Amino acid sequence: MKQVLHFINGKFLESTSGKFYDNYNPATGKVISKIALGSEEDVDKAVEAASEAMNGEWGNIKINDRIALLYALADEIDSRFDEFLEAETLDTGKPYTIARHIDIPRGAANFKVFADTMKSVADEAYQMDTPDGGIAMNYSRRYPKGVITVITPWNLPFLLMTWKVGPALACGNTVVVKAAESTPTTTALLGEVMNKVGIPKGVFNVVHGFGKDIGDRLTSHPKVDAVTFTGSTPTGKRIMQSSALDLKHLSLELGGKNPAIIFADCDMKKAINETVRSVFANSGQVCLGTERVYVERPIFDKFVNKLKKAGENIKLGIQHDESSDMGPLISKDHQEKVLSYYKLAKDLGANVVLGGGSPKMENGLENGYWIDPTIWTGLSEDSAIVKEEIFGPCCHIAPFDTEEEAIKLANDTEYGLAATVFSENLSKAHRVAGQIDAGIVWVNSWFLRDLRTPFGGMKKSGIGREGGHHSLEFYTELKNICIKM
Repeated sequence: MKQVLHFINGKFLESTSGKFYDNYNPATGKVISKIALGSEEDVDKAVEAASEAMNGEWGNIKINDRIALLYALADEIDSRFDEFLEAETLDTGKPYTIARHIDIPRGAANFKVFADTMKSVADEAYQMDTPDGGIAMNYSRRYPKGVITVITPWNLPFLLMTWKVGPALACGNTVVVKAAESTPTTTALLGEVMNKVGIPKGVFNVVHGFGKDIGDRLTSHPKVDAVTFTGSTPTGKRIMQSSALDLKHLSLELGGKNPAIIFADCDMKKAINETVRSVFANSGQVCLGTERVYVERPIFDKFVNKLKKAGENIKLGIQHDESSDMGPLISKDHQEKVLSYYKLAKDLGANVVLGGGSPKMENGLENGYWIDPTIWTGLSEDSAIVKEEIFGPCCHIAPFDTEEEAIKLANDTEYGLAATVFSENLSKAHRVAGQIDAGIVWVNSWFLRDLRTPFGGMKKSGIGREGGHHSLEFYTELKNICIKM
């Protein structure tokens, strides 16, 4: 049985306790590896290694040398592409067809993108008059923030881990990463790449385990300078509390209940194709995914029927099957959670347009964590199905009559992460997008990402923005130097 170990100070280590926990393949429900079960002592070792690295070779490395190492990291990931692909798909159950085009290439590219950003960003300089008739020059300089705790989710584990580690290292910080307990393998595998390309010891550290065992220590440790987290809103609140005593800087990308607004003047084919993706991609386990769909009444029935037909054509299957469109959910616990919402929808009297349960799988997949693509109509806006984040391949569709009503419905949520608007009227699209309370609004598209743009949510969907120079604002300390001439 394969073992996945911590990576601390450039070495793969077992836990100080010697304990492991089981890691399951979501497609089969079978144990595929044993993961080192971390403790506070393991966290302390990792943080100490990261702190020493900040004061050692890494802390004194020239920026061009640092950027060259990040480019080498990306190239080495690409050279081991198939190995990362296999590890990621076994942990998550997602099909090769998704991970091959999104997870692994984007994960590798994050190192180059942020290396380029760090190299090209301009600092500020201002000349000012002084009271005695002279002049002074102010200029800014960026410095690494220090030791960064990186806590990543299980839905896009490699991509979202490098989305944080890439800019953190580009800015000269060191990191201690806690990957989600169910998807740790590619994060650990990255340790091998770090050693291969010559990243100094202690710069990149990984501690595996559960939030209740090591999360609080990672976020409250006195030698940790900042915490970045992607995950649920309740966990984000706990991290804020844990980090508050030391006033640690936080970047939190949290939950969502994202709306889509479909106007009658939309391109129907485009709206259906993009909404199929936003609802069902990655088995609905995407923070930017759509769970609430609002359709202008004249095209409501037509849209619902077309989305149903598209959903019926989704093929569930194991990751190695190139014809698979959708894999299982991440875990048994998550499957039970999503199924509880499916049952609740029926109990509340929803019209189940599609799905509503779990499929019968064969050929060794019977015990996997499979779920039906599901569509509902007919529920009230105050129902739990419409209000609470489910994080599965499902959506509720409701009609609207006016532009003002659509905006009100879209904003009637405690979250504000993402939204989509479909209309061929560009003036209307601009007008509506500007009034939606969300960090990202796509018009006539979904998940179209320029990595230079700000990424993050409003309301209870998070704190802060990352992406491009916005990441530099979080991962660096900005110092002003004033020189009187």
